[in-house]
Amino acid sequence: MELSKSQINDFNKLQKRLLRSMGVAITEFNMIEDGDRIMVCLSGGKDSYTLLELLRLLKQYAPVSYELVAVNLDQKQPGFPEHVLPAYLEAMDIEHLIVQEDTYSIVKEKIPEGKTTCSLCSRLRRGILYSTADKLKCNKIALGHHRDDIIETMFLNMFFGGKMKSMPPKLVSDDGKNMVIRPLAYCREKDIAKYARLKEFPIIPCNLCGSQENLQRKSVKEMLQKWDKEHPGRIETIFTAMGNIVPSHMTDTSLFDFSSLKADGTPRADGDKAFDPPTFPARDLSGQQIDDSRAISAVAIHE
Repeated sequence: MELSKSQINDFNKLQKRLLRSMGVAITEFNMIEDGDRIMVCLSGGKDSYTLLELLRLLKQYAPVSYELVAVNLDQKQPGFPEHVLPAYLEAMDIEHLIVQEDTYSIVKEKIPEGKTTCSLCSRLRRGILYSTADKLKCNKIALGHHRDDIIETMFLNMFFGGKMKSMPPKLVSDDGKNMVIRPLAYCREKDIAKYARLKEFPIIPCNLCGSQENLQRKSVKEMLQKWDKEHPGRIETIFTAMGNIVPSHMTDTSLFDFSSLKADGTPRADGDKAFDPPTFPARDLSGQQIDDSRAISAVAIHE
């Protein structure tokens, strides 16, 4: 695709915005350190392509030195174009490994037709990728989940799991052996989608779950997209709220000791003000209040 001068300028701004958002997330959560060897999970979708490209660009001027290894799990889905990713990675001169495991047959055997395959598919992939990271001597695993994925996951857990839980930008696996990072945690999906189109990444669709039209995640995504269109700034404010939890004003007794709470006359920073304020000041991801009562741009740090 040949771009005009104005399109090139817009592309450069977009790339800079994505790099800045990713840099903020990496810094705030200390995701990447000097000497890291990072396994980048490449699915063939827009998010993982963007993740790999931005991490490659960041290496050029990052204050720390790190290595990247791209890994794709070929799950033997019917019609999967096996040649696409190896050809792309070789052309980009990126160290990579294609892991071939027939998880597709396992999922199809275990999950009845029409049921959601994501849970089992995810567990199988996770185990394979963890063992691959160990073989490649990678101390961190980078996934392409972005800001919208994180918000969607929170609502999925609220609506269907009864939990206030999402996918964190950084976490340790349950066996304590693997560090998982999500450098795109502060990046908007619409920016990633536009970037992928302009870069003309060779996108490979996921036929395993993409045909299941009634997935819960899809309905949540549609809800959030509608909110984003009808109420500009709402999604940004929701994401900001996820980083501003007030345990004393929730109901989780494991996070706040309600049982021993006493009115002993001592002023408390987390004490109730008796009445909620009539307006809620918007804050960016650094916690700074934004002078905009409509919260049109609650993530000014990204712009």
